[in-house]
Amino acid sequence: MGWYGTVFEVIDMRSFSNLWFWIVLAVLWSSVSHWVLGVPFDMVARARRDGGQAEQDLEDLVRINSNRLLFIVDESGLFLSGLVAAFLTCVCLLGFVYNVETAQALFLLTFPMTLVALLTVYTSRCVQAGENAGEPLWRRLRNHRLATQVIGMISIFVTALWGMFYNLSTGIL
Repeated sequence: MGWYGTVFEVIDMRSFSNLWFWIVLAVLWSSVSHWVLGVPFDMVARARRDGGQAEQDLEDLVRINSNRLLFIVDESGLFLSGLVAAFLTCVCLLGFVYNVETAQALFLLTFPMTLVALLTVYTSRCVQAGENAGEPLWRRLRNHRLATQVIGMISIFVTALWGMFYNLSTGIL
């Protein structure tokens, strides 16, 4: 067997044994925890530190993004929730009942993102209800980011455990 055969035998091009899956997982959670309600978190820190125009820009951007999100949720939230539930059910059944590895990986990526989406809607409702300026806004965005990071840590941990279990139980190596 040649060098290419050996490399592609060791680095299997499936989901949990594929390096690209783990890169996507890391980039996904890094991006999600950096962008809070569509606002980069460094903008929150700058607004808190400097105030003035940076604070006004943050408040405007959060107001625009939260109003946009809530408009989408109010107009088509029921349809979207049904669609997302059907998708997650199909992917979960394909992955864990019919043992399709790609569906398992997709479920482990998308289910926690659904929790983050629900958290984002809740945070947008809180911003619209009055936590839209100054210290209450900063606290709400910080708490949202912290909760997102906790969901991400749990998700990465569960995905890594499941990936290792799957790779060891199927006898890839």
